[in-house]
Amino acid sequence: MIRWRTASPPYPVIRRFLCTFRCISTFSLPIQETPQTHLFQCNTRIQELGRLGLVEEARRVFNEMIQRDVVSWNSMIHGYSQNGRVDEARLLFDSFVGKNIRTWTILLTGYAKEGRIEEARVVFESMPERNVVSWNAMISGYVQNGDLKNARKLFDEMPEKNVASWNSVVTGYCHCYRMSEARELFDQMPERNSVSWMVMISGYVHISDYWEAWEVFVKMCRTVVRPDQSIFVVVLSAITGLDDLELIGSLRPIAIKTGYEGDVVVGSAILNAYTRNGSLDLAMHFFETMPERNEYSWTTMIAAFAQCGRLDDAIQLYERVPEQTVASKTAMMTAYAQVGRIQKARLIFDEILNPNVVAWNAIIAGYTQNGMLKEAKDLFQKMPVKNSASWAAMIAGFVQNEQSREALELLIELHRSGSVPSDSSFTSALSACANIGDVEIGKVIHSLAIKTGCQFNSYVMNGLISMYAKCGNVEDGSHVFRTIRVKDTVSWNSLISGLSENYMLDDARVIFEKMPKRDVVSWTAIISAYVQAGHGEVALDLFLDMLARGIKPNQLTVTSLLSACGNLGAIKLGEQFHALIFKLGFDTFLFVGNSLITMYFKCGYEDGFCVFEEMPEHDLITWNAVLVGCAQNGLGKEAIKIFEQMEVEGILPDQMSFLGVLCACSHAGLVDEGWTHFNSMTQKYGIMPLVYHYTCMVDLLGRAGYLSEAEALIENMPVKPDSVIWEALLGACRIHRNVELGQRVAERLFQMTKPKSATYVLLSNLYASQGMWDKVAEIRKLMKDLGLTKEPGISWIQVKNKLHCFVTGDRTHDQIEEIYSALKEYYGCFRETGYMPDTNFVLHDVEEEQKQTELLYHSEKLAVVFGILSTPNGSPIQIIKNLRICGDCHTFMKFMSKVTLRKIIIRDGNRFHHFHDGSCSCGDYW
Repeated sequence: MIRWRTASPPYPVIRRFLCTFRCISTFSLPIQETPQTHLFQCNTRIQELGRLGLVEEARRVFNEMIQRDVVSWNSMIHGYSQNGRVDEARLLFDSFVGKNIRTWTILLTGYAKEGRIEEARVVFESMPERNVVSWNAMISGYVQNGDLKNARKLFDEMPEKNVASWNSVVTGYCHCYRMSEARELFDQMPERNSVSWMVMISGYVHISDYWEAWEVFVKMCRTVVRPDQSIFVVVLSAITGLDDLELIGSLRPIAIKTGYEGDVVVGSAILNAYTRNGSLDLAMHFFETMPERNEYSWTTMIAAFAQCGRLDDAIQLYERVPEQTVASKTAMMTAYAQVGRIQKARLIFDEILNPNVVAWNAIIAGYTQNGMLKEAKDLFQKMPVKNSASWAAMIAGFVQNEQSREALELLIELHRSGSVPSDSSFTSALSACANIGDVEIGKVIHSLAIKTGCQFNSYVMNGLISMYAKCGNVEDGSHVFRTIRVKDTVSWNSLISGLSENYMLDDARVIFEKMPKRDVVSWTAIISAYVQAGHGEVALDLFLDMLARGIKPNQLTVTSLLSACGNLGAIKLGEQFHALIFKLGFDTFLFVGNSLITMYFKCGYEDGFCVFEEMPEHDLITWNAVLVGCAQNGLGKEAIKIFEQMEVEGILPDQMSFLGVLCACSHAGLVDEGWTHFNSMTQKYGIMPLVYHYTCMVDLLGRAGYLSEAEALIENMPVKPDSVIWEALLGACRIHRNVELGQRVAERLFQMTKPKSATYVLLSNLYASQGMWDKVAEIRKLMKDLGLTKEPGISWIQVKNKLHCFVTGDRTHDQIEEIYSALKEYYGCFRETGYMPDTNFVLHDVEEEQKQTELLYHSEKLAVVFGILSTPNGSPIQIIKNLRICGDCHTFMKFMSKVTLRKIIIRDGNRFHHFHDGSCSCGDYW
């Protein structure tokens, strides 16, 4: 009989069996194996599990090993360290008696990775021996934790350095934007590898010093180091920043020579460079010749077509994509959203079974770009996973849709969640602070940016400059500018714009002249500054200088110059810019069309209507530009028609729309129509009238002679009246010679504002119109005592691209004798045909003959005669005058237009007068 042994086998035998079984099942090993093979395979398994983050399983394999060597211990300690479990790594480290340099270095690296740099330093100091790897690990730890001072100190103490040692410190300087120190160390390197060059090139790209990045690449090409894929990609980023197509052409032979042009990653980077530089045709040709395309190649081209407004081409390309991935669908969603077809974008989004965070961000951004914040917020709340770009998209969306406070609240919510705001979020939040003028919150964001290490980001720094400047804190903005180690062009542009916005034009010009390199934005910023300051001639000279330097204007440049033309009344120049706009292809841009409308109407030309009709699309600003243009030119009935057309097309008017139509009614004497539109503001549209709207109504009623109604409207209006509205009523009293009301109104003005010459002049004119010369003398003495002077009448006329200026009674012009002689001749001719000077507009108690002489030499009369003498027969005359045209000059111009068969356009301080064949467009109502 056989007896079975029932006793359990010894425990070590079982453990050995299980461990062997696991190793066999894992690696499909032969049944026979040596202890060395078993050890190697278990070590390999520990390393593999550590890389996968499966630390507990790695530890089980480690515990079950019947034999361990130093590799086993180091692999397990490394597994703990690389997965953020450095304390457990330390426990294992302390229990290991056979530590070597690698064991110590692994623990050191683990502490450094966790930011526990002091503990890393203790480990380093305790090491019984060190090699170059140990020193490099400690230096890298300092670099990773932003302690460049100690990193450099340790680097200088190293007994032996290799290329990795040098790369670590250079990388640290680059990451902290300290490029001068990085370059100094880089130039001292005894040997460099591809990483060394990559670090320097990408460092320069990171601070937007693209030209220096390109120079480093050129220097590298002269060495034995061959550029690799990553270097080509970062160099193409530099070329994109330089906006230089020739550099792409010079890079491609190098890529071909090194066998990288056919590489899909490098090829996609070349494609991206072409599209970013606006070379869509070259990009498409390169795309079609690419031997291999990836997702990024297709999406780059789709996005490029969309950004250039070629949606049909984007759609055709999208339909050619071999496999519709989330990336290509996201690109097409963005393309549709950019042109306002958000429903199409949403349909594509809904087709994606498992949209990733990029797709979610794209649809949210699409909704915000189209002003649909409610829909964007709903999607934002539903997102399964949010990243920094998700928050940034929502914050930017609030800012873009003028909800700056909501944007700042969202930034606070992001910060409270424990997440670090991205550079983009900080930049948008700073824009929000600038929009609401809250410099205190801006300073808090500045502090937060410093704490999170974002203060060196160029976008954040430039945002800080703009924020401080827009909040009127130019000194702090200038300080930020001075602290930027490497200033990019945007930094200089931000400071120029900030100084300009704070009326520091001379300082802005000094900064502009100091710029090492100027781009089109720099030129546009300084040109716009001069335009806004009323120095249109200087702005135009700068534009010519810009062209001479080979800088191509952009849409903002031409719109700024159109504004200068409008302010100067330089219609010929404005027409030349209109032609340039067509040549540059800017005619399809909505805001350019809006600027053209404004320019033509400001110059007194009805071509603004033609521009309006030819525009492919209109926004509210377009309609308002036409309404205001009608008001300026006395086209009251046309303004009412435009307003009605606007309503028919479903465009909701805003306060500016009503201001335009009410001003137009005022200048045309359309009292009933004015009341109708004024009442419709609250009754039909729920828009509360502002003081400006009440001023229009007072002006309308006052000019029409309804003085008591105008006064009652002011007394009963729900908003506080300002000095302008009382001045409008005083002007009406002057027209209708109502001394009693005029005195009451003047007293109110004297009480509510600082002394203004305009108020005293209006009252004096009122007294003079009634022959109350003692009162006139009293006012004049009071003005003298207060140091106030009457603004002289000045008129401007442009002839052959030169602006000529005339002052009433002027005798300084080169042709003044010829002008006076011709003026007297016309004067005599007109008297024979019925013209009689209206001496009521002479505001001095002098003889009738002297009054007529004073009237004869008003500035607009001198200007119009000079224009007739200096321009071909039949050509129109255009004059700009700083003050309101007087009644006598108005009559004179009607006679002049009939006798000379000329159209005469005068833009006075209030509006345009178009004289033609003896009549004026204002219908003698102004």
